Amino acid sequence: MYVVTVLFEPKPEHAKAFRAAMLANAKVSRETEPGCRQFDVCVEADTGRTFLYELYDDRAAFEAHLAAAHFKAFDGAVRDWIARKDVRIYERVWP
Repeated sequence: MYVVTVLFEPKPEHAKAFRAAMLANAKVSRETEPGCRQFDVCVEADTGRTFLYELYDDRAAFEAHLAAAHFKAFDGAVRDWIARKDVRIYERVWP
């Protein structure tokens, strides 16, 4: 399995809009992408810092996610709303 984690730090003035856009993106990803097995969105209450845990069948499934129209729209919309973004890629080895 292909694991992607992302830590977003939204700018305070965009935190509410970012959260709504992120939840919509996650929902569409899970409902329409056959290779997307999990898409957890976790938010730190006092900062709006957002942590994602995404699980895909393989790298090709993740690349399909990045190419999806809904992801491109999300990425373009939030680009100026975030102060920092850290993406990490892992291979799940157990279970």
